[in-house]
Amino acid sequence: MNMKLGTVRAQGAERVACLLDAQGGVLLPPDMGDLVAIIEGGSAAMQNLQAWVRSGQAERFALDQVEVLAPIRRFHRDVLCTGWNYWDHFHESEGKREGQDVPKPDAPTFFTKGPDAVIGPTQAIAFDPTLSAKWDYEAEIVVVIGRTGRSIPQDKAMDHVFGYCLANDVSQRDLQRRHGGQWLKGKSIDGTMPLGPWIVPRDQVDLSAVSLELELNGTRMQHASAAQMAFSVAHLISELSFGMTLRAGDILLTGTPSGIGNARTPPVFLKAGDELVVRATSLGELRNIMRPVALSTYST
Repeated sequence: MNMKLGTVRAQGAERVACLLDAQGGVLLPPDMGDLVAIIEGGSAAMQNLQAWVRSGQAERFALDQVEVLAPIRRFHRDVLCTGWNYWDHFHESEGKREGQDVPKPDAPTFFTKGPDAVIGPTQAIAFDPTLSAKWDYEAEIVVVIGRTGRSIPQDKAMDHVFGYCLANDVSQRDLQRRHGGQWLKGKSIDGTMPLGPWIVPRDQVDLSAVSLELELNGTRMQHASAAQMAFSVAHLISELSFGMTLRAGDILLTGTPSGIGNARTPPVFLKAGDELVVRATSLGELRNIMRPVALSTYST
């Protein structure tokens, strides 16, 4: 059964949803749990879900009558991320890292970002210029882990993939430099990482044929094939899980291609009102506006 899975707000309540076509799909009963619980439930949970959809008892929804939220709403840990996974992106920033250049890595580069950064596929991106003068964009393909495992060999790694979606890893370049080149702070500002729109199951995606792009105010800034990744998804999963447990429901960003604003001459940084669109073959699109929010104001 071809379907996409996500989370929507329907009549004021958050519900797990199965998108069946361009018009809409069905809502799952609350007692099935959230999408993370379904992923954790493995093949049995998916068979139960598919049986429910086929039963004809499921509540229908029209896509234009619901708000599509980030598909993953509950996190076991920080969002897992990959840096420099397209060599053209690594090379475009050489000499532009403000003294923090490093040799070309022989293994994947990993970091994390706080889950409070996550927003939905059409929500406004929080923008506060008092936090940073260098707001940048990064289109990325996201892997959703479907089976818990540790020290996963490459030849079994794809068995641990549930599906794929998209993210825009909005980054604050000056914060990345300010904190010793550690990326956590410059990647974790609240309300700045669109995720979604839907998780497409692994068996419905030929990753080698996926084309990823980002538009800023209608101008294409990034464009690449997933086949250009420096390290494959299987390699990333195997390397990251070496001695470290990956859990069902975790998400892993797989890196961004060249074209980022900080590497351009002159640099292109985001401002209030900018519209960002991330799209990829088979995975849909994220469409978000930069909206001023007083993030630097004390809050409890």
